[in-house]
Amino acid sequence: MTVYEVIRRPLVTEKGVEKKDNERTLCFEVAHAANKTQVKSAVEKLFKVKVEEVRTANFEGKLRRRGRFSGYRPDWKKAYVRLKEGEKVPDFSGV
Repeated sequence: MTVYEVIRRPLVTEKGVEKKDNERTLCFEVAHAANKTQVKSAVEKLFKVKVEEVRTANFEGKLRRRGRFSGYRPDWKKAYVRLKEGEKVPDFSGV
């Protein structure tokens, strides 16, 4: 997997921006098959920073209905990436 396949997009939410400002932690939507070491190396290559810790969480898609038609949203995976002390936090809040 390339770094662009591992990291799908940054998650810019209120919780994610607060974590970025206070805890030096970035939030990303990552590929479902990506593991923590792949996420760590992808973030280090893309943003040229040192990563201290990676935590991942799997989310199941929710049931959504449109009238009598129903279906599920896709399952997805989130990664919390904490940067080492002294690293400059990249700013992608405008994405």
